[in-house]
Amino acid sequence: MNPTSKILDSATRTFQMERDAIGALIPLLNSDFEAAVTAIYQASGRVVITGIGKSAIIANKIVATLNSTGTPAIFMHAADAIHGDLGNIQDGDAVICISKSGNTPEIKVLVPLLKRGNNPLIAITGNTSSFLAQQAHFVLNTTVEQEACPNNLAPTTSTTAQLVMGDALAVCLLELRGFKSNDFAKYHPGGALGKKLYLRVSDVLKNNAKPAVAAESSVKEVLLEISKNLLGVVAVMEGQKIVGIVTDGDIRRMLNTHDNIGPLRAKDIMSTNPKTISPDQLAVEALKIMQDHQITQLLAVENNIYMGVVHLHNLIQEGIV
Repeated sequence: MNPTSKILDSATRTFQMERDAIGALIPLLNSDFEAAVTAIYQASGRVVITGIGKSAIIANKIVATLNSTGTPAIFMHAADAIHGDLGNIQDGDAVICISKSGNTPEIKVLVPLLKRGNNPLIAITGNTSSFLAQQAHFVLNTTVEQEACPNNLAPTTSTTAQLVMGDALAVCLLELRGFKSNDFAKYHPGGALGKKLYLRVSDVLKNNAKPAVAAESSVKEVLLEISKNLLGVVAVMEGQKIVGIVTDGDIRRMLNTHDNIGPLRAKDIMSTNPKTISPDQLAVEALKIMQDHQITQLLAVENNIYMGVVHLHNLIQEGIV
């Protein structure tokens, strides 16, 4: 057999096993899941998530997802908890303990300590008969038939199930909180994702020139204005009103159709009804308009006043594209 084919077969089998395992979780959702979401939503404190081994890694990811979607959360390693970190748990916190077996020695030591307070204890486990499941107030069942590992040993399918359960919790909570894209932007101000959520057209206009010519301007004046500002476009004005736009493409079309360009004026070669955008709109909305109309520039207009040009290159430089 082709070695590459064998590799792809193995990858496909892994995908299929994990896909099927996730699908099998749906019938396991029950009133405990609803009660767990409600308990977290009503908690006055944070969500403290604990686990050990691979479950601890999944716990960290769930913490990150909750924090970024409006539910304050912290991670507490199960082994460290019994050596002082239990002090992380405060009144009003909800606690999630993640363990595939629910019977590891660390979990058996930790669970009674977790129950000393009045904090709701939520188990994410693949063993509903385990010590953890029996002691928890709510059990989220992540039972899987087998691991994707051919030896059925390395946590693969089981950790995927834990991860999906955590995502389901986070999504339910953000919907209960009415968490919107504006809220999301507060927690993601950096990088391309953040910029898509908060960067506005006005932010990219400020470093651009505002190329403009009068409707009666000569073609030479139009060319000079386009070349000077390096935006590939110039607005055609009558007083303070935009009546058209001349782009590099309009110049090429003019040269193809006119042998004598001397008598021509801006109004003769301009395109009317140019695409515009408000400076208050998101830069990502400018990108969508450009993509929809297969153009690379937009005129920014506020209260019928020409404010400048936003170019595709601006959006690329900002990481929007």
